[in-house]
Amino acid sequence: MLTNKQKSALRSMANTLRPIFQVGKEGVSYNLINTLSDALEAHELVKLSVLKSCPDDVRQVALDLASGAHAEVVQIIGKTIVLYRESREHRRIELPR
Repeated sequence: MLTNKQKSALRSMANTLRPIFQVGKEGVSYNLINTLSDALEAHELVKLSVLKSCPDDVRQVALDLASGAHAEVVQIIGKTIVLYRESREHRRIELPR
């Protein structure tokens, strides 16, 4: 569970990131979750965008992706989602306590 201070630090880091995934009309799929999990292992912090064609609510998409990839939702702004998961092998982001 992330503290407010940690979420704030992650939000500031995510500010400069570009979305590397798009959730479209298929919604949340098994393939998307696997690919997202690999990206989280490599980068720890990932930004996604939800397209207008997605049939699901943005908050539900964020919760589904976070639970499927064992990540935490850092931020939801409009149709943009930021997820974080600590890497098992190489830790890249040092979070404040």
